Amino acid sequence: MAFELPALPFADDALEPSKMSAKTFSFHHGKHHAAYVTNLNKLVEGTSLADKSLEDIIKATANDPNKAGIFNNAAQVWNHTFFWNSLKAGGGGQPTGALAEKINADFGSFDKFIEEFKTAATTQFGSGWAWLVLDNGTLKVTKTANAGTPVVDGATPLLTLDVWEHAYYLDFQNARPAYIENFLNKLVNWDFVAENFAAA
Repeated sequence: MAFELPALPFADDALEPSKMSAKTFSFHHGKHHAAYVTNLNKLVEGTSLADKSLEDIIKATANDPNKAGIFNNAAQVWNHTFFWNSLKAGGGGQPTGALAEKINADFGSFDKFIEEFKTAATTQFGSGWAWLVLDNGTLKVTKTANAGTPVVDGATPLLTLDVWEHAYYLDFQNARPAYIENFLNKLVNWDFVAENFAAA
C-alpha cells in the first residue's frame, strides 16, 4: 500500500503570527515532504518492503549503504510528520504535570533543558534534527545528521526541531539561532510531547 503525504495538523497560515509563513509550508510540506513520499513509494514498489510500516522500513534499512536511498526517504517522511505535530499556534512556554517534573528531574531544571536543546540545534553542522527523547527511562537531548532519527537506536522521540536550511530560510534567512529561539518560545506543542511521554 502506497504511503501518502499526511495533511498538516494546522492550516498552512496558522503559524504566521509565530513567524512561520504559509510560503514556508508550501515548500517544506508541499514540495520537500511530498518528494520524500513520492521517492519512497518508487523505491519500495515491488520489493519486500512495500507492505511494511514506515518504522519497520527505517529499522530494516538503517546503516545499510545499499539501501541508503530507501532509508533517507523513509526517515524523512517519518521525521517531517513528527515535526509538524511538534508545532502549534500559540505554543511554546513550559510543559506542566508529569512531563515538567521529569524534565526537572533529568535535566536539573527546565532552563537547563532549554540550554541543552538550543546547543544541540545550533551545533548540528549542516542539515539535521534536534530531539528530546526518552532513552532507557531517562530524558535526553540528542541530535541527528541529515535523515537520522532516534527510531533507529530504540529511543522514544518526544519532540523534534528540523534544522535543515529549507525549514527556516524563507522566514529567518541564515539566522538559525533566531529560528530555534522562536520555536521554543512560540511553537512547541507541549501537549503532543506530553502525549508521547505518557505513551512511552
